[in-house]
Amino acid sequence: MAGRPLPRFPEPDTQAFWDATKEHKLTYQVCAKGHIVFFARAHCPTCGSREMTVKESKGEGTVYSYSVVRLNRHPAFAALGPYAVAYVDLDEGFRVLTNLAGLADPVNEAKIGARVKVRWEDQEGGLSLPMFAPA
Repeated sequence: MAGRPLPRFPEPDTQAFWDATKEHKLTYQVCAKGHIVFFARAHCPTCGSREMTVKESKGEGTVYSYSVVRLNRHPAFAALGPYAVAYVDLDEGFRVLTNLAGLADPVNEAKIGARVKVRWEDQEGGLSLPMFAPA
């Protein structure tokens, strides 16, 4: 099976995020005015501040919404069978688009409002992808 598509480096805005995944750390940013920023970028999309602090998430949250993909022709995903893609609201106040992992039957097991926690899927080259499984 082909590997999952991964970022191409150099990637100046998100490099620190991807480097943190190598240590299984889920990071987000907070600007000087206190706005939470995710995905990583050079400036706050709310106020334009370029003063960003990186913080580590506990990796716990709630499923906001999801969709079950039943057929995907991309070689990296074709063999997965049905799988759930979800928006997860993290307890720190940001939302991430991710996969729901650890579900034997995503059609019947994925639930809006379910508590989830981060689970890492290691990739070639040292990166890890944050996915979320039932808490």
